[in-house]
Amino acid sequence: MRDLSSHVADELCRSRNAGDPATAFAHLERAHILSQYATRDHVRVHVAMLRWGMDQGDWREVIGQLLRIVAAATKTAFGWVPVGNTGGANVSPIRPMPLPDDLAQIIAEARR
Repeated sequence: MRDLSSHVADELCRSRNAGDPATAFAHLERAHILSQYATRDHVRVHVAMLRWGMDQGDWREVIGQLLRIVAAATKTAFGWVPVGNTGGANVSPIRPMPLPDDLAQIIAEARR
């Protein structure tokens, strides 16, 4: 059985290898959902989102990710995360969201 960190790493790799910014960010969002259970992974995904924002010249994303990096570093260990949240600056950082079915299955299997 694979742990969540390996699934996060897979999504980050898919993001780096995506052919366009929208697809890259979609993989970052999936990585974010999977990363919410481990502080290191959660921060790592927000740093990747920060880099994406910088690469795109999206300063709203950059500022949003700077704030989210601090929150991920200080709140994840306590379980203070909105499950399913996709992590981008385009959504409230405290809004829980539905888990995609495939990610819900991965999370359930990894947490057993």
